[in-house]
Amino acid sequence: MRVALAEDSVLLREGLIRLLEEADCEVVAAVGDGDALIEAVTEARPDVAVVDVRMPPSFTDEGLRAALTIRDRVPGTAVLVLSQYVEESYAGDLLATGGGVGYLLKDRVADLDELSDALERVAAGGTVLDPTVVAQLFAGRRARPVQRLTAREREVLGLMAQGRTNAAIGRALVITPKAVEKHVSSIFDKLDLPPSGDDHRRVLAVLTWLREGDSPAS
Repeated sequence: MRVALAEDSVLLREGLIRLLEEADCEVVAAVGDGDALIEAVTEARPDVAVVDVRMPPSFTDEGLRAALTIRDRVPGTAVLVLSQYVEESYAGDLLATGGGVGYLLKDRVADLDELSDALERVAAGGTVLDPTVVAQLFAGRRARPVQRLTAREREVLGLMAQGRTNAAIGRALVITPKAVEKHVSSIFDKLDLPPSGDDHRRVLAVLTWLREGDSPAS
């Protein structure tokens, strides 16, 4: 797998390069800001772009904006965004671009297996959302559409938000594949997500949860 990396900290960038190489990735570019990453991706066409959210010059959302630009200019490039903190709006903006995206806390990438799994899933067109982000969002959100869900359906949606397949959800919750399918179908119905040939309903379900979480429970 070919990877382009953007991280402003030289020490962390070198550490990430070594981790990526241990994960059997070819690092085709390692740069220190978002603009350089956009240029590198445009030229090298890697499978995945890995980028820190906060980068120079303002250290706010340069990395995210670079990721969104890459998704627009070089369609098909998977993006894995790293952050030191849980920043909900960034996760929502990223997921809105479709499949092949991920959002992980930096602490998570120190686990080689976790990093490899995330890279493989986004490269395959899946979505990855850090479990800590999922837990914090569920703890603080009571969106009206989401509150229609049962406790089990919320567990399923939480694992969907992490980018897990139905098979992986079944293993995690110790339920049958058929039971997972029923829960997923019920989630789509309760979140008013009818079948569509154009939209990825799993992504839309997670976006509904992320975007409508400010409404208090009745």
